[in-house]
Amino acid sequence: MNHRQLQPQSHSVRRKILRYWPLYLMMLPGIVYLIINNYMPMAGLIIAFKRYNYSLGIFDSPWYGLKNFTYLFVTKDAMVMVRNTVLYNLTFIVLGNLLGLAVAIIMDTIKNRFFRNMSQVVILIPYLLSIVIVSYIVYAFLNPTNGFVNNTLLTEETAVQWYNDPKPWPVILTVVYLWMTFGYTSIIYYSTLIGIDKTLYEAAIVDGAGTWGQIRYVTLPCMKRTMIIMGILAVGRIFTSDFGLFYQVPMNSGMLYNTTQTIDTYVYRALLEQQSVGRSAAAGFLQSVLGFILVMITNYIVNRLDRDSALF
Repeated sequence: MNHRQLQPQSHSVRRKILRYWPLYLMMLPGIVYLIINNYMPMAGLIIAFKRYNYSLGIFDSPWYGLKNFTYLFVTKDAMVMVRNTVLYNLTFIVLGNLLGLAVAIIMDTIKNRFFRNMSQVVILIPYLLSIVIVSYIVYAFLNPTNGFVNNTLLTEETAVQWYNDPKPWPVILTVVYLWMTFGYTSIIYYSTLIGIDKTLYEAAIVDGAGTWGQIRYVTLPCMKRTMIIMGILAVGRIFTSDFGLFYQVPMNSGMLYNTTQTIDTYVYRALLEQQSVGRSAAAGFLQSVLGFILVMITNYIVNRLDRDSALF
């Protein structure tokens, strides 16, 4: 490419910059935030491969190789925490998306605009609550002595020591998670739902489709791409867990570890006991790598089956 070809291109770039400089200026704070908050801390990943010494700092601490990664697999709790993390997340992905989609469809059928808008605000409130507040709401229901469940729904003979019995906690944690997140998920689906061409529903009615027929032949096909993308993104977090949900809500009760211990809570407790920053960094790094691999595999499968529904 000669000088004459480069000159028009440089003028074109300059004209675009001058034309869109307000947009670039608006974009600048977001770029600075991403660099400071997301990219600069990535240098700290080196801690995962070092035997971190506070007095020496990150870069002068001795190398430790892959030894920080091994403790997650040699511990006797390895299978328990991996099993809990994966199974809970699979349950959350399936039930969370189904519930969010169902609520979005219900909101779309509400004709009163004020009631529909108020419903969106009300169902979003649990998502905005601090997990500490949520844990005390759950405690108000499950308190063994004066909780709502034991004093209202159960008798003195059938009362349950909720924070000592691990059996009901898979259901409790699932219900709490769905209550906290279904509002946010439903609003995402609803934002896609309102963009569906209404003439499709009119055509379905002309063809004799009832409510379920419209959902089956119009709503679900039009929502497919959003559902798949939400699923792919959720699969990327399948080896991570909501720390507050599994630590704060069960009140860190040792009797419940068999059903509430996940990778994140185990790493946190190990960090408190062993003060090993390198091991906690290794666990987070491993979770990120596994999540990235799962996203790539899931997206590849979706790409082979339906190219238009894949992320890339």
